[in-house]
Amino acid sequence: MEIIEEESLPIAMHKEWRGKIETAVRAPLENSYDLALAYTPGVAEPCIEIKADERKSFELTRRWNTVAVVTNGTAVLGLGDIGPAAGLPVMEGKAALFKAFGGVDAVPICINSKDPKTVIETVALLESNFGGINLEDIAAPACFEIESELKKRLSIPVMHDDQHGTATVVLAALKNALKLANKKIGRVSIVINGCGAAGSAIAKLLIKAGAKKILMCDRIGILTEAGTEEGTAKRELALITNTKNVKGKLQNALKKADVFIGVSAANVVKAEDVAAMNDKPIIFAMANPIPEILPEVAQKAGAFIMGTGRSDYPNQINNVLAFPGIFRGALDAEAEDITDDMLVAAADAIAGLVGDDELSPEKIVPDAFDPRVAETVAKAVRAVAEKSGIARKKAD
Repeated sequence: MEIIEEESLPIAMHKEWRGKIETAVRAPLENSYDLALAYTPGVAEPCIEIKADERKSFELTRRWNTVAVVTNGTAVLGLGDIGPAAGLPVMEGKAALFKAFGGVDAVPICINSKDPKTVIETVALLESNFGGINLEDIAAPACFEIESELKKRLSIPVMHDDQHGTATVVLAALKNALKLANKKIGRVSIVINGCGAAGSAIAKLLIKAGAKKILMCDRIGILTEAGTEEGTAKRELALITNTKNVKGKLQNALKKADVFIGVSAANVVKAEDVAAMNDKPIIFAMANPIPEILPEVAQKAGAFIMGTGRSDYPNQINNVLAFPGIFRGALDAEAEDITDDMLVAAADAIAGLVGDDELSPEKIVPDAFDPRVAETVAKAVRAVAEKSGIARKKAD
């Protein structure tokens, strides 16, 4: 007798949806008059305007509100290097989140190349279609080169969300956690486990926000200058964090630490590690689907505040709190870039949405579905863009 396996709900729904986004027509097309305005001969006039001044493309097309969601499928969610076609469902999902949470139109661009130069050149050639570029699920170290070069070459904002979206929400969560613990960011000892895209960006943004004592750890242990290859991203991290050349494993780093931030692997932190931390330890264990330490284990060992990347525990540190509003603000300002100052402002805006009356160890970030989030973040980001002089368009 043949056994037929029951189809999973995600597969069934993806078959039903046949894609999570679609094109909508904004211009009426009901008669020949409509057609003459939207297409030939009327469309020639905006073409001529844009030829004379390319910035007019932000007024006369949908470019002003359109972002490319770009991947090469080398670091997709927790799945790893699965290729561009297999990464498309995730990119469609990201595009859907852009629209649902930020009102931003987003287009998946899945590039069939692991060569950073090919990815850079492809995106650069597509610049005229978009108001911003969101890089997604591209493995380190290639993601660093791709983002850095595109920021230099393009006149529109570029952001690798796995790096900077994550870092922004971590900073927001940490601000409120430290407020509850009555500790200052410049005085606490912070351990970050995971030195890839997210870990490196978190460290740099926390330093920008005033952190002074950070140790970075990878599978081998604490990053040191001597233990990292010259000219690599890890060497750079070691130089800006481990200034006292501390050596040892993750467990050594955690002794008397105030904060643990994990963007690494499941179950690498034990109960005794939490117990060895400073008073009121703050744990952000964000490995998915299984965190570096389960909340119930950490809390039993003395964790004061616990955050994860999961929606089934309190304090989900979720990028959706950041990227829709960051891009909304950058697009509204017609900004040339997304800067660290804009990210810090976004983090402050996110943290500020949790009022003192609701702030608690179980509530350090707003809910992902809080309708205030994207608008509040966008306003903060736009204000910084205007103040810094990178906004081409001022608020009305």
